[in-house]
This record gives sequence, structure tokens and C-alpha cells, in this order.
Amino acid sequence: MDTAHILQFVDKVLSAKTGKHLNDLQRKIIDGILKRQKYSDIADTYGCTAGHAKDVGYELLHMLSDAFDEPVDKGNLESVLERQLNLNINFGDRNTTNFWESNTMNYTNSCSELPTPTPDKSQPATPDYQDGTNQVKIEMVGKLRELGLKDEQIAEVLGLALEVVKQMD
Repeated sequence: MDTAHILQFVDKVLSAKTGKHLNDLQRKIIDGILKRQKYSDIADTYGCTAGHAKDVGYELLHMLSDAFDEPVDKGNLESVLERQLNLNINFGDRNTTNFWESNTMNYTNSCSELPTPTPDKSQPATPDYQDGTNQVKIEMVGKLRELGLKDEQIAEVLGLALEVVKQMD
């Protein structure tokens, strides 16, 4: 996954939870944190004071904590995003300018929300996946297909029912 996809995922989750999209500084902060930059370096890149970048970063991490329902800080943002995307991403050499270049993906199923089929015909066969996080998962289906994953693998990685994945075009 590259930075653009990570930022798109975070933006969609935050938008679904708060109704607000990421602004430019928040995007730079996420990118900078993932590159292990200090707030002063992020501020220099964006053109603001380090104090302002730190304040916005603190507020952003608090919003992410609320959105992901787990504590998020500079030190664990990468691992939280990995869990939220249900992908274990090996980012390669972190000393390169763009450490997203070597993005070997190892797929794990750490989702505790796997849908269970119900024999009761009065209930829908598939759950409603229109809330923010699951909608993002559905939108990830096409991207994972482009990476060569089969529908069965995508269903396992995203924690979606296979029939839901097969319905996605």
C-alpha cells in the first residue's frame, strides 16, 4: 500500500465517523509519522510552526483513537493502521525516502467480526456493510484484486463474507 491509499483509507474512516475529511496538514502529519519524522520536520515541510503541527497532530491522533476504538499515538500509528486494514505490511528499509516502495504484504486474518451464516431464512444472508469501516473494506476489494488476490483470500483478509466479495465488481 502506498501513502495515497493509506490516506484515502484514513480519510474515509474519519469522514464516516466524524463527517470531516483530512486537511492538508493532517495528511502531512500522517505521512510524516509513518516516515518517523519529528513534528518540527513535518512543520518545515508544510510551512507552519512546530507547535502548530504538534497541536494538530495531537488532535488528529485523538480523532483516530475515537474512530478506531483503540489508543493511537505516534509510536503505534503504523501498527494500528495495519490492524485496521487487516494487512501485515512489511515496509522494507525505513531509511529510504519512500519506504512504501518495498511493500511486501503478508495476509493475516485478525478480524474478530467474521460474519456467520445463519440458517434462519427470515434474516438476511449477508449483514449490512454500509457503515464506515466496512464500506472502506468493500472499496478495498478492487484494489486487492488488482494485486492478484482471489475472492476467497480477499474475503479472509477483509473479514467479509465470500458472497459479499463476489458481488463486488
